[in-house]
Amino acid sequence: MGNETVAGDVLVLEGFAITAHIFHIFSPVPSFILLLLVYLFIMVSNIGLLLLIHGSRHLRQPMYLLLCNMVVNDAFGATIVIPHVLLDILAAPSPRYIHYVGCAVQAFCVHLHASASHTILMIMAFDRYVAIGDPLRYSAIMTHGLVARLSAGAWASAAILVLVLVGLSLRLSRCRTSIANLFCDNASLFKLSCESVLANNIYGLGYTVVLLGSSIGSVSVTYLKIAVVCLRSKSQTLNRRALQTCTTHLVVYAILLVSGFIIVTLHRFPSMSGHRKVAAVLGHVALPALNGAIYGLQIKEVRQRIRTVFQKVDVPLFATK
Repeated sequence: MGNETVAGDVLVLEGFAITAHIFHIFSPVPSFILLLLVYLFIMVSNIGLLLLIHGSRHLRQPMYLLLCNMVVNDAFGATIVIPHVLLDILAAPSPRYIHYVGCAVQAFCVHLHASASHTILMIMAFDRYVAIGDPLRYSAIMTHGLVARLSAGAWASAAILVLVLVGLSLRLSRCRTSIANLFCDNASLFKLSCESVLANNIYGLGYTVVLLGSSIGSVSVTYLKIAVVCLRSKSQTLNRRALQTCTTHLVVYAILLVSGFIIVTLHRFPSMSGHRKVAAVLGHVALPALNGAIYGLQIKEVRQRIRTVFQKVDVPLFATK
């Protein structure tokens, strides 16, 4: 079914067919339960964090309002992939079908999530740059209007880049109907064609250079600025806060870069498709799960809410008659 004339618009997803010698410790039921629990944690933690920021006047600050973009993007990215993988685990070994239009929409959403992760971290880096580099003018610079424009710019720029990326693949004719992946992405789309994909490769390279160059550049400037301020400052409180901000941002950004590079690299090795599928799923699971915990636990109100919940749970257990 790999090379044949396409009679319709129905495609076949390869599914989660990973050989036993690679991940023999995983069986369908435990894998399904674990992934479902992780998905529930992602949705509860991110939606809960979003509602907490929206409902607290104290948290309606530029830093937390920009964080809402990441919270929404994490829930969005997890929902694109994880339910499909759960269905794949339940349906295995039966073939899974997807309409070509649905595949294109899913590919757009997958890349929008990945691209928005970079652009959102860029605007968050800018916020930290202003907060550390020019704290006296922070409130005057980071107004709610600027926060709204930065947020809109982050989503719009990512959407435009991805729209062109996927559009170049949709223009190609198809001679295959098999998607060698758990879900649709741009590489899966243009691999359906037997035409030249030179234009796709050129734009894909430019897209990667622009996106990664911008994000790495902005994050690097942020850390350099913070490092200079810390070296000049003798305040331990300022240095401690700067270190906390840098560490959190750097951990999230490093995970994003590493997961992205691994997935892109494994696409070049068809024999390692099983590893690529696992890396792709982890890329859409690890960051959304970690971001809510990493950023959420930095907020005092979140820590207080969690402490209150555990105290309420412990009361009946330790209460004396």
